[in-house]
Amino acid sequence: MESSCAESRTQKRSVMITVRSVWEIATAFRALRMFVFAVYSMFMWLLFICRFKYVRVSTSPVFESIELEEVEKSGGISPETSKIKKKRRILWTRSLSCDANCRRVLARKRLANAVDGDISSWQTHFFVNSRKQILFVQSWMPTERKQLRGLLILLHGLNEHSGRYLHFAMQLNSQGYGVYAMDWIGHGGSDGLHGYVPSLDHVVADTVALLQWVLDKNPSLPCFLFGHSTGGAVVLKLACEPLMSSLLQGIILTSPALRVIAPVISMLLPTLQFKGANKRGIPVSRDPAQLVAKYSDPLVYTGPLRIRTGSEILRITNYLQRNMNKVTVPFLVMHGTGDRVTDPSASQDFYHCAASKHKRLKLYEGYLHDLLFEPEREEIAEDIIKWMDEILNTIRHQGVS
Repeated sequence: MESSCAESRTQKRSVMITVRSVWEIATAFRALRMFVFAVYSMFMWLLFICRFKYVRVSTSPVFESIELEEVEKSGGISPETSKIKKKRRILWTRSLSCDANCRRVLARKRLANAVDGDISSWQTHFFVNSRKQILFVQSWMPTERKQLRGLLILLHGLNEHSGRYLHFAMQLNSQGYGVYAMDWIGHGGSDGLHGYVPSLDHVVADTVALLQWVLDKNPSLPCFLFGHSTGGAVVLKLACEPLMSSLLQGIILTSPALRVIAPVISMLLPTLQFKGANKRGIPVSRDPAQLVAKYSDPLVYTGPLRIRTGSEILRITNYLQRNMNKVTVPFLVMHGTGDRVTDPSASQDFYHCAASKHKRLKLYEGYLHDLLFEPEREEIAEDIIKWMDEILNTIRHQGVS
C-alpha cells in the first residue's frame, strides 16, 4: 500500500515537473517571439526614418506661387536675379534634395554653350507643382529674325531628360516653332529620386499645369504636344480628355508605350529596383555614337527599373487600352518596326481605334526605339514638321472658308 502511494506521489511529481517545464518553455518562447518582434519593429522603423533627414534650418528656395516662374535671365540663379524669396523653416525633407540640386545645376550648365544663338533663344524656368516639387523646364524660341508660327510642348521618355532633344528643338526653331520641355519628377533637373516615378498621374497633372501656363503666355499661338515612349503614354492619357481638343491642334507620338509589362510587387517595395527590366542592354538606336552619348549621360538614369515606376507604366497602358477610342484630337504616331522596347503593333491598334478624324501612322522599317536619335533623325524631324505644317494649313483654310 505504501509503495503504491509513493509511486502515485512520484507520478504526480513527475507530471507537475513536466507541466512546469512545458510552461517555462512556452513562456520562454513567447518572450523570444516578443523580443524578435521588437527587434524587427525597431529595424523597420529605422529603415523608414533613414529614408529622410531632419533639416533644422532650411534656406531652400520657397516660390511665391505654384506657377511657372522664370527665375533667371542670362546668368546663374541668385537672390538678386531671381523671383525667389528665402525663408527659414523647420521641416522633414527627403535626403534626395542634394542629388536633385546637383542634377538641376548640371542640366542647366550642359546646354549653356550648346545652343546656336543664330537659330534659337534658350531659357530655363522653374515650375513648382501642386506637391511643392521643383520641376526643371526649358524653352527654345526662334530668334527674332524668324516669325513664331506655333508651339510644341515636349515630354521625354522614361529615364532620360529634355536636354537630349536640343537638336530637335533647334530644328523646330528653324521652321518657326517654339519649344517648351519639362523634366518629369525624378528625371533630369527636377526633384525626386532619380528614375523613380511614384505616379504617372503626377506627370499628367504637371503637364496639364505646364500646358495651361504656356497657353496663357501665348494665347494666340497654336500648340502641339509631343511625347516619346512613356511620355507618349502620358500625352495620350491627356488626349483622352475631351477638353484637349479645344486646347491642342494636335499630338505627336514617337514609339508610344502602349503595351508593356511590370511586376505588382511595387505596392510593397515601390523604390526597389527590378534588374530584369534594365533596358540598357537593349539597343534603342542603330547609331553607336548616340548609344554612347545616352548611356554616358549622368542625367540619364541607367540603373534597373524601379518597381513602382514599372507598375505605373503597366497601369497607364491598361488605361489606354480601354480608352484609346476617346481620342479625338489630330495625331501623328510614329514607330520603328525593329523597336524592342515598345510594341509597334500597339501603335497600329491605336491608329485604328482612335476617333480622331485627322490621324496618321508612320512605320519605319527596321528603325529602333529612339527615332529622333536614329541615323535618319533628320528625316524623322522633317516628317514631324511637315505634319504640323499640314495641320496649320488645314486650320487656316477652314478659317478662311
